[in-house]
Amino acid sequence: MKRSNRLILLIGLFLAVVAFVGVFYLLSNNRGSTDTGGALKAKAVIALKDIPLGVTVTESDVEAQEFDKAEVLANSYPATSQVIGQIARTDITKGAQLTTSMFSSTGITTITVPPTKRAISVQVDQVTGVGTLIKPGDYVDMVVGFTADKFPVVTVNPEDETITPVTGINATSVKLLLQGMQVLGTLLPPPPSDTGTTDTGGETPTSLNGQQEIVVLSVDAQQAEVIKFAQLDGNVSLVLRSSKDFQDPNDPKIQVTPLPDETTGIILRVLIDEYGVLVPQVVEALLPAQASPAP
Repeated sequence: MKRSNRLILLIGLFLAVVAFVGVFYLLSNNRGSTDTGGALKAKAVIALKDIPLGVTVTESDVEAQEFDKAEVLANSYPATSQVIGQIARTDITKGAQLTTSMFSSTGITTITVPPTKRAISVQVDQVTGVGTLIKPGDYVDMVVGFTADKFPVVTVNPEDETITPVTGINATSVKLLLQGMQVLGTLLPPPPSDTGTTDTGGETPTSLNGQQEIVVLSVDAQQAEVIKFAQLDGNVSLVLRSSKDFQDPNDPKIQVTPLPDETTGIILRVLIDEYGVLVPQVVEALLPAQASPAP
C-alpha cells in the first residue's frame, strides 16, 4: 500500500515537471516571435511621402513598419488606421515616424515660415475666432469692422471754411479684407486643473468662458500691413475655411490658391438698398389737448 502511494506521488511529480517544461517552452516561443537576435520588435507608422501642413492623411501616405523597440518613438502609432483621415498640424517629412504631436494643436512649439511669407499673430476670442477652434494647417479669412467714430462726417462752410461735424449718421463699415491665409500655429491657455470632482465622461467640456486664442498666420508683406492697421483701428474676426478649397481635386497633396471672392463690403446704405433693411420713419404722435384753465 505504501509502495503504491509512493508510485502515485512520483507520477504526479513527473507530470508537474512535464507541465512546467511545456509552459516554459511555449513562453520561450512567444518571446521569440517578437525577438530577433535578442532585440524586441514593435511596429510604427511612417510617412511614405512628404505630408505638408494642413493636408489630410490618406492610405497611400503611410505604412506600418517593424522596428527594434528601442527605435520606436514615444507616442507613435502602431497601426495606419489611427492616422488615416487626420489633418497634419505640422510639415511631415518622408520616412518620419508619425507621432501624436504631429496631429495636435496644443500650443506652439515651433513654426516653419514658408519662403517669401511672413508670420504674424492675431488675438481672437470665442466669438471672433470661431469658438477658438482654429488649428494649425487651417485656412482663414479676415473680416474687419470699423465703427462710426473712425469715419467723421463734416460739412464745410464755403464762406469762412469752418468745419461742422454732422451727427446722427451711421458710418459703420464692414469688409472681408483678406482671404485664404494659412494658420501656422495656435496658442491657447493651459486647460484648468482636474480636481476630480467633475465627471466629463473622458471628454473636454466646452463652455462660453471668454477664452482667448493667439493665431499665427502666414501672410505676404502687404497683408501684414493691412492686419496691423486692422488691429489698431478695427474689430477683427477670423472666418474658418474648408481645407478642400485649397487642394487640387485630382491630387489633394497639391495645394492651390483659389481666386478671392468679390464682396461689396457693408455699410448701412448697402443694407437698405440691397437687403431691404427698413429705414425708420418719423411717427407723429397726437398729444392730448391741454386742459383749459379754470375761469
